[in-house]
Amino acid sequence: MRVCELREKEVINISDCRRLGHVVDVEFDPNTGCICQLIIPSPSRFCGFFGRDAEYVIGWKCVRQIGADIILVDVDLEKAYQKT
Repeated sequence: MRVCELREKEVINISDCRRLGHVVDVEFDPNTGCICQLIIPSPSRFCGFFGRDAEYVIGWKCVRQIGADIILVDVDLEKAYQKT
C-alpha cells in the first residue's frame, strides 16, 4: 500500500463511531522507514470557514484495520488532539 492510498481513506474511531476525516500526512521513523503516526486535520471552526487550528495525531498502534475505503482506529481523542 502506498501513502497516497492512505490519504483516500476515511478514518473512523471505533470507540465512539465518530468520523475523524481523511489522512493528510504520515510520520515515519527515519531509522526503520515504518509509519509511526497518522495526521488528520480537526474539523474547521465555523462551517468550513476560518481554517483549522488543530489536528489529530494518531499513533500507528491505534490502527485496528485498514479496509478498502476506511481506516478503523481505537483512540482517545483528547490525547490525539494537538494544537498547531
